[in-house]
Amino acid sequence: MKYRQGLRGPLLLGLLCTSSLALAKATLDVKIEPANAALKANIEAYIGALGDRNEEALRRFRRSAEDQARQAAKALGYYQAEIDSRIDGGKAPSLHLLVVPGEPVRLRNVVVRIEGEASAHKGFRVPQSKALIQGAQLDQGAYEDAKKLIQNQALRYGFFDGRFTRQRLDIDPRAGFADIELVYDSGPRYSLGAVSFDGDTPFDPDLLARLVPFPANTPYDSDQVAKLSQNLQASGYFDEVRVDASPVKGGGRVIPVKVKLAAVNPRTVGLGVGFSTDVGPRARANWTRHWINPQGHRLGAETEVSPVRQNVGTWYEIPLDPPLTDTLRFSTGLQRENLVDVESRRFTIGGQWQSKLPSDWQRVVSLRWEQESFDFGDGSDDGRSSFLIPGISYGVTRSDNKLDPNRGYSLQFDVRGAKEGILSDTDFTYASAMAKGLYTLPGGHRVLGRVQAGGIATTDFDAIPPSLRFFAGGDQSVRGYDYQTLSPEDSNGKKVGGRYLLVGSAEYQFPITEKWRLAAFVDRGNAMDSLNAAMKSGAGLGVRWVSPVGPIRLDLAKALDDPGGYRIHFSMGPEL
Repeated sequence: MKYRQGLRGPLLLGLLCTSSLALAKATLDVKIEPANAALKANIEAYIGALGDRNEEALRRFRRSAEDQARQAAKALGYYQAEIDSRIDGGKAPSLHLLVVPGEPVRLRNVVVRIEGEASAHKGFRVPQSKALIQGAQLDQGAYEDAKKLIQNQALRYGFFDGRFTRQRLDIDPRAGFADIELVYDSGPRYSLGAVSFDGDTPFDPDLLARLVPFPANTPYDSDQVAKLSQNLQASGYFDEVRVDASPVKGGGRVIPVKVKLAAVNPRTVGLGVGFSTDVGPRARANWTRHWINPQGHRLGAETEVSPVRQNVGTWYEIPLDPPLTDTLRFSTGLQRENLVDVESRRFTIGGQWQSKLPSDWQRVVSLRWEQESFDFGDGSDDGRSSFLIPGISYGVTRSDNKLDPNRGYSLQFDVRGAKEGILSDTDFTYASAMAKGLYTLPGGHRVLGRVQAGGIATTDFDAIPPSLRFFAGGDQSVRGYDYQTLSPEDSNGKKVGGRYLLVGSAEYQFPITEKWRLAAFVDRGNAMDSLNAAMKSGAGLGVRWVSPVGPIRLDLAKALDDPGGYRIHFSMGPEL
């Protein structure tokens, strides 16, 4: 025991000394004459970090480093490279390499060819690269990349018996030439067979079949297999999805697709809180029954509470074909809304058919009956209206990223109406349209534009409730003005909403870091009873933070046509 205690001091000291020496890392210095950034980077990658080698260790490693540098040079076609090295000692020793690459080897004959069924497949492409043309400098990495690209395409499109019948890279360093020959025989293409489901699947086979994006015996494509998995996960019915579409030895060229499923908890409850300068703080709650029968019908209830708006509602949804995009939904709800000078209470009941067209446009055909009571601040009901409203809307968004796109556009069109005497108090036709666009310039500079227009045609505008009239102002309208404060006024000075809406916006965003941007914007528009009415303008500056859930926007804006100070606007969500 005494002997061990006596060793503790010297042993601890030795550890401390080792730790202090480890702080001095050896360094590598590579110099290319004439300068060649690609060759320098390749040599540094081949040799790697020198770690905590001391001067003596570097001298032992010196020849190995020269050999590695020579191999790195050959990989880029420099077979005549001259390499010299030296060691500098001291507390931080360094290894210096001087490389004179000489003339590179260049390609003389290049043959890259696909044979078999894949040669007629439009998606299976022959590798095209500037590094694989006659006269190009030899790059062995480009040769290997071409082989990998061919093999990866074969696996994607189901040419599982494919092989290289010729794969040759002949190099003549003295003559300075190299020949490449890559010939790939794809063999026959495999097919995806019938899809079978196993596990926790309390659903109709017909519903599961509508989630399969390909028919049986379709040519193999790994993207289709991935789409099957995505469809099942996006359906909301399953907690776990495992898809097996691997070729079976001796099983022929038709691959059975086996899917293992585990159903999600049939009931979930969601709670959430948020804030925007339009409606202030708000709280949301929802209850969802993800399926109530083998056909996958859904049922849910939801409520939202904020100082401006309170609502409660329930819905019943039936999946159609395809079930992810086409649905039939029935809903009913109560909503109370407090605008600037008007209070509205509305009951709705109806249904809508949502479908995705082949052109990617989303179409919604709806029919609802609604009854609304409203007053303009005098304490008694000013109006009570009932309407049976059929409608149709179209919308599409095309962009390169859903959360934070660099470019794209969004279009929305909505037409509704009612006929007096058919469960409606008067005739009206309501139409609105909105277009948004985003384009990113070199350097990350972004330009956004937005245009919105709407109008109501009716012979009795007094019967049109506030929920169908137009108001402007707020985070998504004319910034610098509070939410829905731009509106025609009645004889008592109350803002009652307008027949028409015109709003436009232009915004420029300047990147300051990868996730932060500054913004400058101008908004112009109004809600009005005449298209000759004056427009209102607002302008300001803002900051954008690209969060994991999309951009969060904070703006400071000023109304340019009315007295008042600056207003803060806060909102979040995708730009399109």
